[in-house]
Amino acid sequence: MDLKSGLNEIKQELSSDEKLLEQAFHMERFFKKYKKPLIAIAVLAILAFAGYQTNNYLKNAKLEKANSALLALEKNPKDTNALNKLKENNPKLYALYSYSMAANSANKEALAKVPKSSKFLEDVINYHLSIIDEKPKDSIYYKNLSLLQKAYLLIKDGKKSDAKNILIQIPQNSAVAPVAKLLQHYTITK
Repeated sequence: MDLKSGLNEIKQELSSDEKLLEQAFHMERFFKKYKKPLIAIAVLAILAFAGYQTNNYLKNAKLEKANSALLALEKNPKDTNALNKLKENNPKLYALYSYSMAANSANKEALAKVPKSSKFLEDVINYHLSIIDEKPKDSIYYKNLSLLQKAYLLIKDGKKSDAKNILIQIPQNSAVAPVAKLLQHYTITK
């Protein structure tokens, strides 16, 4: 029985080796049949990866240039070279910087010239322009501040009941709610 079981094991090993060789021949045939498309896919994958890495490198280089320009502008706000670099490499950051400078100086002409690169920036610029003109407009992002400013101007004009109606619209969980309460109390006492 020992000899018979040994022969069976050898047959099984030979059949598994035969299957392995058969799979190798199938793989070789598959590779020969699809050699060009497989190489093309590999080349495309390598090119896509290289393009992606190059794009990331260029984006990061632009961001670094914009950041260095912003740092230079923090040291010297009149540096036109740094301002041009910032505008060229990151227009949105340039718009925010321009807005910041114009809002800090309350310069109406400078605020009007700030590029409106987003809905947010456009809304904030319009809000600040209306505050400078003392004609507050509704604002999406500064809604409660706008209401507070309208109420203050109405109180200044002696229209306390109208101001109270506006101050009531400010929610209690708003950051400006304490100021609104003070203005409400101010309308009662005066």
